[in-house]
Amino acid sequence: MDGREAVPPTVQADVAVVGGGVVGLGIAWEAARSGRSVVVVDPAPGTGASFAAAGMLAAVSEYHYQEEDLLGLTLESARLWPGFAGSLGAETGYQSTPTLCVAGDAADRQALADLRAVQEAHGLGVRALTVREARSLEPMLAPAIAGAFEISADHQVDPRRLVAAILGRLGEDRIVRRRAQALVWAGGAGDARVVGVLLDDGREVRAGETIVANAIGARDLAGLPVPLPLRPVYGDILRLRVPESLRPLVTATVRGLVRGKPVYLVPREDGTLVIGATQREDGSDAVSAGGVYELLRDAQALVPAVAELELYETTARARPGTPDNAPLLGRVAAGFGPAGAADDGGHVPGLIVATGFFRHGVLLTPAAARICVELLDGRTEERWDAFRPDRFARIPHETHASYGRTA
Repeated sequence: MDGREAVPPTVQADVAVVGGGVVGLGIAWEAARSGRSVVVVDPAPGTGASFAAAGMLAAVSEYHYQEEDLLGLTLESARLWPGFAGSLGAETGYQSTPTLCVAGDAADRQALADLRAVQEAHGLGVRALTVREARSLEPMLAPAIAGAFEISADHQVDPRRLVAAILGRLGEDRIVRRRAQALVWAGGAGDARVVGVLLDDGREVRAGETIVANAIGARDLAGLPVPLPLRPVYGDILRLRVPESLRPLVTATVRGLVRGKPVYLVPREDGTLVIGATQREDGSDAVSAGGVYELLRDAQALVPAVAELELYETTARARPGTPDNAPLLGRVAAGFGPAGAADDGGHVPGLIVATGFFRHGVLLTPAAARICVELLDGRTEERWDAFRPDRFARIPHETHASYGRTA
C-alpha cells in the first residue's frame, strides 16, 4: 500500500513541522521528546540540502568577520551537539575528531593567521602547527603545504545517517509525504491564529503550533504573515571511496585555503570521503563541471592521494541564504498578522519560523530545536532576537485577505 493512502483525511497533532531536512527533523525530534504529538510534512524527507551536506560542526572554523550574533548561536549549538547526538544513539555518525585548517601557500597561511587572530580575540581555541606537526597528525598531507592550525572544538556528523536515525525514531506514521501549500488560519480580526497547513492534495494537517522549516521552499508557502527573504545558494559536493590500501586517508576534517579558495575534506567512518563545496548563485541545480574540477584540483593540492580515489557521487543542492546570512528563527510580531491577533507575548499565534540556515544548517540543528521547544513552552531568550523572522519586514500586511486558507 502507498504510504500516502494511509494518512487520514485530516491529520491532527500538537505540532506540525513543515520540512523534513535536518533542521525540521531535529525540531520534530525535540518536540516529540518534550511529550508533544508531532507530524512532519515533506514529500521526500532528507533529499534536499541535507542530502548533500558534509556535516561539519564548525562553529570556530566557519566563523566569518562581523558575525558575532551568529557566532553566539553556533557556539551554543556546538555545545548542545553531544547531548543531541546521544539522544539518537550511535546511528548519527557523530565524531568528536578535530579540524585542521591548512594553507596551500604563504598568502593562504597569512589569511588563516589573520582569521585566527580574530578567533582568539573571541576566546576561540585555535592552535598553530608547523608543517612537520601537521604532517605528523595527518601523514597524507602534501609536503608543500605552507602551514596549519588545529581546532579541537570543531567536529562532524553524517547528515544522511542523522536523517535516517530521526525518521526511524519518529516512525513513518508521523511523516506526511505531501507538499505544504499554505498556512491554515482560523478566527477573525483580533483572534486569528495559524492552525495548520493545507496540503497539495487538498487535505489539511491541523496543529496547535505550526513550525515552518522547509528551507528555500518556505518562501513559497502561502499565508505567511511576512515575506521570507530567502535565496538559493547552490553548492557542488563530491563523494569518493578510499581504497583499503590508503585508509585512513585522513582522520580529521581538513579545511584548506588553496590560492584563496576554500575546500574541505571530511572523512567518514565507512571509508568514504566528502569533498566540498562550491558556492554559486547562478540558479542552476545541476552539478557544475568547473566546480567538480576545482574541488578535485584544490583537494589534491592538500592531499595528493585524492587522485587515487574512486569518485562515485557528485551532488548539487541549494542552501537557503538570507540578506545577512543568518537564520530566520522565532515567532513573528503580532503587527504583521491579522489586525489585533496576538498571543500573550505579542506574536502571531500558532506560528514559528525556522529557516534560512545557509551553510550552518547541520551545525545549528540542536540550537534551532532547543529554541523552538522553548517557544512552544512559552519561553524566550533576548539573545536570539537578532534572528527574528520579521527583521527584514517593513510594511505589515493590512488585510486578512492576503493570507492563505482560512478555516
